[in-house]
Amino acid sequence: MPLTFRKSFRILPGVRININRRSWSITVGPKGGPKRTWSSTGQTTTSYDLPGPFGYRTTRRRNREG
Repeated sequence: MPLTFRKSFRILPGVRININRRSWSITVGPKGGPKRTWSSTGQTTTSYDLPGPFGYRTTRRRNREG
């Protein structure tokens, strides 16, 4: 069974820094509301909590030129 590591720090209300084994990210948004996450790997994720156990998430990767 592989080991995982993830740690999240709240730095301001609605702002978190997330650290895992390979990258770090910043998440902005209220609890239960829409959130935007920017990752050090170039991904941007937008997520929305929907009523009940549902949610919506979309992820984009940064284009690399060259």
